[in-house]
Amino acid sequence: MPASILKEVGHLLEAASTRDTVTRLICPSCGSLHVAQVLGDNGGISYVCTACGHSWS
Repeated sequence: MPASILKEVGHLLEAASTRDTVTRLICPSCGSLHVAQVLGDNGGISYVCTACGHSWS
């Protein structure tokens, strides 16, 4: 890419690399990244793996 284009999109590239550092939930049972956050029975937060069905809080 020409330097002028890189200069214009530099801040966008930095934002994209920062966004990738967000903590991702991993299923402790199967290791899948397909995890949904759900409301628990007592109002707490629980998680369920949409790949294997394992749930935890």
